[in-house]
Amino acid sequence: MPTTLLRNLPIRLRRNRSSEAVRRMLQETTLHPADLVQPLFLIEGDNRTSPISSMPGIERLSVDHAVKEAAYLHNKGIQAIALFPYIDPSQRTMSAEEAWNRNGLFARAIRTIKDAIPSLCVIGDVALDPFTSHGHDGLVNNKGAILNDETIECLIQMALMQADAGIDFVAPSDMMDGRVGAIRQALDQNGYIHVGILAYSAKYASALYAPFRDALGTRIAFGDKKTYQLNPANSREAMLEAMLDEQEGADILMVKPASLYLDIIAKLRTQSHRPIAAYHVSGEYAMVMAAHQMGWLDADKVFFETLLSIKRAGADLIFTYATKRMIEHIYPFHLKGAQSKSIQILSNRIKKRG
Repeated sequence: MPTTLLRNLPIRLRRNRSSEAVRRMLQETTLHPADLVQPLFLIEGDNRTSPISSMPGIERLSVDHAVKEAAYLHNKGIQAIALFPYIDPSQRTMSAEEAWNRNGLFARAIRTIKDAIPSLCVIGDVALDPFTSHGHDGLVNNKGAILNDETIECLIQMALMQADAGIDFVAPSDMMDGRVGAIRQALDQNGYIHVGILAYSAKYASALYAPFRDALGTRIAFGDKKTYQLNPANSREAMLEAMLDEQEGADILMVKPASLYLDIIAKLRTQSHRPIAAYHVSGEYAMVMAAHQMGWLDADKVFFETLLSIKRAGADLIFTYATKRMIEHIYPFHLKGAQSKSIQILSNRIKKRG
């Protein structure tokens, strides 16, 4: 028998969890296809796909296949894709000239996709690592140091090439000091005031990028990226980086990776009124898929919970390789259980009456 104390319990929180209808009505955070951004890896050629072994379910796509994939996603409610090119090693150099080739793979992909799907938002990565022979995001001197200001001159040319091809947002992911302001000034001076900047403001030197580097075929020839990417131990520094990017003209601020840096997303949400993007990166995706293949986890349920937590922390947009999986599950996840059962019961009653 319940004790007197329990009989007189005035607040029972379980009442607000008592049914699917009540739980849905009171849910604080929701996922929608428009919250998700699908990264696409590009390769040269026609009618080509190339699987990425460390990222099950993800392929490099020739431009024609990228258009088809983008159209499918857009029809499902996805509003944006982000493009990353695989550059043939023969085209990679110390000075990364291919990065701003106006007839190269990247420029052709932007033009083709925007021509085919004008209503889709296309985001272009701005960084030199896919184009350098040494795998770093910037130019290097003869002592192996990453050159900040000289790199920015290259990033400006890359951003202008993308703007000329029709990009909606350039996304500098290099973490060079001052690059957002320099790119904004160059875009404006060349008449591209409509092109936005999605800045990788808090990009950490994470161990979770390895499958992404497999996808682009990049390898760091020497050293590491710790002189330009953030120390995973630091949060105040991330806030400073984001504040500077905002002051320099960034339209959207990015935190990368996402699920291990939810505290950074939450802190940035209290600091800035700019939209916040979070990148659910290749390693986060690959770990879940590996566990799913072993039968240890249900990938779709884990991705759903993970993306929901990223949104709950304060992200407005989530770059994720699980986009295609999630658009098939976001709505059905909420229909499962009592609601779908009720629909079936109502249908059976109507049949009997008829």
